[in-house]
Amino acid sequence: MVNLSGKRILVTQAKDFMGPALCQALAQCGAEVIADERLLTAPHDAQALIDTAGPLDALVINLALPAPSTPVTQIDEDEWRQVFEVMVDPLPRLVRAVVPGMKARGGGKIIVMGSASALRGMKRAATYSAARGAQLAYVQAAGVELAPDNIQLNAVAQNFVDNPTYFPAEVQANPRFQERLKREVPLGRLVKAEEDASFVAYLCSDAASCFVGQAFPMSGGWAVR
Repeated sequence: MVNLSGKRILVTQAKDFMGPALCQALAQCGAEVIADERLLTAPHDAQALIDTAGPLDALVINLALPAPSTPVTQIDEDEWRQVFEVMVDPLPRLVRAVVPGMKARGGGKIIVMGSASALRGMKRAATYSAARGAQLAYVQAAGVELAPDNIQLNAVAQNFVDNPTYFPAEVQANPRFQERLKREVPLGRLVKAEEDASFVAYLCSDAASCFVGQAFPMSGGWAVR
């Protein structure tokens, strides 16, 4: 098991997406986990959260909302703006807020919980995929900029990972979904939440200090780049 003893780690939107699994796995590895459950949509929310959390060794940016399934010609301004407001706008604000403290402490880890929908086309998912793509592009650019300060910014680009936001129990129980898994996912099953969270715990550890601006696919083979 990864040793995170003495590490203070903040997880955003801790009730959603990968939040519950992340908080459990990080705590089991010995970290002090600060779990914040709010949507961080107001411009001042990110700075207020970082100020309240205190010194951090790692920040796990877990941003999510139910994905729209709108045909591309029917996407309206409200849908586009809402998805970016929840999943994109908080990202640079959180990084801007946390970096000064990490620099002062000699470094840190920032992990963004992203999506493999940014790596492979999906029908009726243009808004969601665009927002997740913006996350990954930001991570790649900001990651190389922050690396000289010993701050490693990386992302997990996932799909077909067990979580309550995108694959709730009722979806998993649907025989058509199980057929889709066997047809589309080489692994033939959902990636377990603990498998995903264990990888994030590793990225939060001192052992993972050589990764810079990476987007790691976590999708059972559905996306491999």
